[in-house]
Amino acid sequence: MAVDDQRKGMTSLRELLAEVVAGKGRIAMVTGAIATGKSELLYAFTERAFDHGALPLTATGSRAESGLPLGVLSQLVHGAPLTEEQRAATLGLLHEGARSQMSNDPRAEAIEHVDVQIVDALCTVLLELSERCPLVIAVDDVHYADRASQLCLAYLARRVKFADVMLVFSAPDPSAHLQSLFHTEVLRQPHCRPIRLAHLNLAGVEERVTDRAGAEAARRFAAECHALSGGNRLLVDALLEDHQATGSPGQRYGEAIVAYLRRADRRMSLVARGLAVLGDASSVGPLLGESKVAVSTSIQALGDAGVLREGRFRHEIARSAVLAELDASERIALHRRAAELTYEEGCPPVVVAEHLLHASHAGDPWALSVLEEAARQALRDDGVESAIEYLKLAWRACGDERRRARIATALMRAEWRINPSTPAGHLAELTDALHKGYLGGGDAVVLAKALLWHGHVDDAREVLAHLKEREKLDQESAAELAAARPWFRTLYPSFLTHLPEVGRERTVAAASSLRVGRRMEAADALASVMTEGPREDTVATAELILRGSRLDEMTLDTVETALLALTYADLPGKAAPWCDAFIDEAESRRAPSRQARLSAIRAEIGLRRGDLAGAAQDAQRALELIPAGSWGVTVGGPLGSLLLAGAAMGKLDEYLQHFNQPVPEAMLETRYGLQYLHAKGRFNLMADQPQQALRDFRLCGELMSRWKLDVPGFIAWRTDAAEALIRLGEPDEAMRLINDQLSRCDSRSKRAQGIATRLLASVSELRHRATLLRRSADLLQSGGDRYQLARTLFDLTEAYQASGEYRQAEIFGRRTRVLAQECHAEPLIRALSRGAEDDEPDPGSSSGVTAIMSDAERRVAALAAEGYTNREISRKLFITMSTVEQHLTRIYRKLNVTRRTELPARLADGLSAPAPESTNHAFN
Repeated sequence: MAVDDQRKGMTSLRELLAEVVAGKGRIAMVTGAIATGKSELLYAFTERAFDHGALPLTATGSRAESGLPLGVLSQLVHGAPLTEEQRAATLGLLHEGARSQMSNDPRAEAIEHVDVQIVDALCTVLLELSERCPLVIAVDDVHYADRASQLCLAYLARRVKFADVMLVFSAPDPSAHLQSLFHTEVLRQPHCRPIRLAHLNLAGVEERVTDRAGAEAARRFAAECHALSGGNRLLVDALLEDHQATGSPGQRYGEAIVAYLRRADRRMSLVARGLAVLGDASSVGPLLGESKVAVSTSIQALGDAGVLREGRFRHEIARSAVLAELDASERIALHRRAAELTYEEGCPPVVVAEHLLHASHAGDPWALSVLEEAARQALRDDGVESAIEYLKLAWRACGDERRRARIATALMRAEWRINPSTPAGHLAELTDALHKGYLGGGDAVVLAKALLWHGHVDDAREVLAHLKEREKLDQESAAELAAARPWFRTLYPSFLTHLPEVGRERTVAAASSLRVGRRMEAADALASVMTEGPREDTVATAELILRGSRLDEMTLDTVETALLALTYADLPGKAAPWCDAFIDEAESRRAPSRQARLSAIRAEIGLRRGDLAGAAQDAQRALELIPAGSWGVTVGGPLGSLLLAGAAMGKLDEYLQHFNQPVPEAMLETRYGLQYLHAKGRFNLMADQPQQALRDFRLCGELMSRWKLDVPGFIAWRTDAAEALIRLGEPDEAMRLINDQLSRCDSRSKRAQGIATRLLASVSELRHRATLLRRSADLLQSGGDRYQLARTLFDLTEAYQASGEYRQAEIFGRRTRVLAQECHAEPLIRALSRGAEDDEPDPGSSSGVTAIMSDAERRVAALAAEGYTNREISRKLFITMSTVEQHLTRIYRKLNVTRRTELPARLADGLSAPAPESTNHAFN
């Protein structure tokens, strides 16, 4: 077995040495494939020769020195313990023999015409030395020994039978040199014993790994090591080094593969290079210009050596290492030839395209078509990076301007899936191609969308105007325009008038197209929800579309619009699992741009469910996957969600940098501008800047009304504006907006209706407040927004306290606290915590004074005692000014005072009244 080869070989060599010591000359020929341990065995044996009273003389053949006459014999003689006289004579013989071998005499290659006297004299030196003590003459890699040395060694082999000399040679098999020389002159000698070594079997690998790294490493690693090395000792040791360094095959394994091939037969090395280029053996012969038999023999040898398995490299690292070893010009030439061969053989376009890519060549007439088709296949199979590289090569090589424009459009779409900012470099070229008439209508729509994304509003208008000027649109252009209209309606509504009109007949035809129809249905569903409000049929359509969609090359717009249709129809709970599934699919497809855009939608869904922390995380992830500068005008989506979540969580300082982040001016012509204005207003409101917040909300409402997107399910700007007006002490105007909002809500707008009802309660008389707030809570409970529900319950707690219903206030206060903690709504949590009583108040202390007051009254009293005005108290405690006045009236009565200046100063000391907010920044 292979595990015992080294031991058996050493035993055989010792036995032969014992016979030599007894006066019988012997020869050992150690053979085996490269890296079977031949050199290791010879080294170990010669190291122990002294123990048996023998003198070792060693030499090593080298490919680099195979042309140096008598080089190997010179190594042996230089290591021999000769007298000065013997050494001088021997060096003279070596010099004379080398000179004769370097002559141009054609007979020098024939053994019978070599100067036999020189050969005999050199061998005599060694034989005489053996009379003083037994000799072990070991030559490793004898197949690389120069021709003259091989002749001398063969001569010596015939004369050592009765001398105290042991000859030990090593060479790989098969070897052409051994076939011609040693088979006839050495191996046939009766006193020669062949010793053949093989690669390690699994048990041998386990033993070797155990010796070097321990039993535990052998248990975990030996099987994989054997599978990747085939038992080749050189590869085993390299894999062990990699395993100890990184835990997996790596640099040392690749280096060992290259080292092995450098020592291998030239044809084996050449075939390995061909395999590295092609990946399999099918066309290696034609690629290299070698015969099928020669290639098959080399592949068999490489398989026996552990480099290949079933005609392929055992690990991609091995293939990469061989490719890296190729000279650049050689690698390019091989890949170019491989591209031609694979194309002629009808291989898949991706296979041919890979070779074209590595050759940086697409000059053949068929190359562009191959690259374009390979890119399409790669995009379908999620190989976005590969598709981009194929298209870049085709784009660079293409000389036809019309075709080049088509390739550039495909390249822009592919790059968009990685990072939307990348394709910006193609916009000018495509715009120019449009003016020259080289860009089709469908591609022109794609160009317009890209220009709008990057905020190039005027250029986008120009592109759309150019489309309008065309006398006749082809079928593809008409279909793209029909699908684009509802998409522009909800995303870029101000540009809708710039789109060319498509007749009803062509619109119906486009809708019947499988490629365009679903995109139109999704966009129509969202447009319906954002202009008319949710209907059962639109919701059903959105769900049906999502059920039948996957994130292939052209469906992201379809998925996005269907998800938003559900979200703005007040059904975030239905949208969430679909969105999660598509995010997972985008991750598996390695499409960061898609992950980012879907994460931005997931943030919107989270906000509408009251998951503030989750929404912030999703929005932040979207802005990490695509940096804010690469989002273009669409940055308002994720940035708006981040600001809304941060404001509701009270993290104004933490999110201030995002609030101050510059945004494209063109964003205000898009749906994302509306989302950003809404978020900016909420952030200003929570930062105690109601006047600025009101301006944001009113501008948002003005644009929504102008674009006819003023539905409660999208952005209920009126209730936000009403909240700002309440803070500014304008309850009448706030009431008008609230009633207007409620009149626009139907039975499906439960979230918007619940929020409006909560604000209606805040400007209503105390006796109506609890009833209104309970109705608001019911609406929000069914709507699923936990944060807005927590706000309503907080107000309901205050209302019960104000009316003296302390038991109810306590119940709802506890429920509010749980919800607020779930939502991470820190302002609500802080407001609930203010005015907490000590466990056992001292009647003579401030706690005793305040024991007769409710929690809400204590909080108001503490702030009033510190000198805060009613308006300041209203802002800090998130209650209306009328509520503050009602609390103060009851406080004065209970404490028997008539004005705030008479309130005991110890009230503030005992209640830890809230300090002024640190987040009162001056936002613009």
